[in-house]
Amino acid sequence: MIALLGFITVCSAVVLIMKKVMEPVPALILVPTITGLLGGFGLDTFKFIVKGLISVAPMGTMFIFATLFFGIIIDAGTVKPIIRMIFRLVGRDPVKICVGTGILAMMVHMDGNGAVTFLIAVPAMMPLYDALGMRRTTLATIIALSAGLMNTEPWAGTAQRAMVSLHLTPADLWTPLLIPLIVGGICILAVDYYLGVCERKRIGEINLAGGSLEFQDMDTEEEKRFVRPKLAPVNMLLVVITIGSLISDKIPPVVAFMLALSVALLINYPKVKDQKDIMNKHAKNALLMAGIVFATGALVGVMSNTGMITAMANAIVSVVPTSLGQHMALFVGIIGMPASLLFDPSSFYFGVLPVLAEAGVSYGVPAVEVARAAFLGQMNMGFPISPLTGGTFLLVALAGIDLGEHQKKTFPWAFGITLIMLAVSIAIGVVSA
Repeated sequence: MIALLGFITVCSAVVLIMKKVMEPVPALILVPTITGLLGGFGLDTFKFIVKGLISVAPMGTMFIFATLFFGIIIDAGTVKPIIRMIFRLVGRDPVKICVGTGILAMMVHMDGNGAVTFLIAVPAMMPLYDALGMRRTTLATIIALSAGLMNTEPWAGTAQRAMVSLHLTPADLWTPLLIPLIVGGICILAVDYYLGVCERKRIGEINLAGGSLEFQDMDTEEEKRFVRPKLAPVNMLLVVITIGSLISDKIPPVVAFMLALSVALLINYPKVKDQKDIMNKHAKNALLMAGIVFATGALVGVMSNTGMITAMANAIVSVVPTSLGQHMALFVGIIGMPASLLFDPSSFYFGVLPVLAEAGVSYGVPAVEVARAAFLGQMNMGFPISPLTGGTFLLVALAGIDLGEHQKKTFPWAFGITLIMLAVSIAIGVVSA
């Protein structure tokens, strides 16, 4: 009965979110509350929700400060020197342009926000593509691959969801995957190079003469108010120090971002009014995503404390062949990226992953390995092609291309790179086969 109630909870939340009947916040709060009450847990349901909120509090708080920090870093113009340098280096060579586009998208995605990446990278690079007759689908594919890889950052939404749902830390989930992710980055740049060679062959030498095109600064007057070009080296150093503290695991992530935000504000905007305005500018995104994290605390709290997750896992174990169960991490790693077309990140990481992880544990596969395998592709490499995220539609709209055409061209590359990273993860022993 508890297992059935758990499946009803997960399926109901997933369907309501996917069908756009509800936003993730109300769906993740109301559905487990209702099923908990109907399951006979009475007022204890509300106690379970509080326990869930307590368990996700550090992650939700970290997300708020990380979003504010990277928003300020980008608004201060930290990446603009990099953009200008890329424009100077790529000239009018399609191969250099494609590789430069990939590097730019990786740099811009520091804040883990796909929408920001697309809003900066597409308008910045599209004039080059149009001027030389390069295909916009190539532009979209390159940016999507880079954004997908960088979306694995421990402060980004998918990492937050994965860590919250299974009570992991960045040291558990992200740090062991650094080598596979680096390999993935190299593979992406190799793909960028190949796509550039294809573009060069397609357009020939007609449009390749002349010097480079100049970077067009499209900032509004309000945005220019927050730009601090002279502080770009200092801001980049602050980013490196902050990321280094995450990798070292010496400072709690939430504390690292609280300190980084405070320093960034004082360095870039010493005036109180400017601090208030820049915080207000990014508060909406920070609170919206943090709200989703805290809402999932309700789902996780109810499903964990009522025994739903354990019961669901036992039910799955009873029907899954033993031969498959022993390879749960490999199985999840393979289906993770394509599953981005079926599940939004909240539905997968808070509804599906805990069940798969618990089932894996019953077969001797550590839950953290199942999480790592899923994390490589599910709404990371898969997010810029998923119809369940607004970022995908923003990308294709900015590039002026069709969603189906974008998916057809990008999916094979994204899936292939995910499988390569999975293979490397298995080879170094952080994911079991």
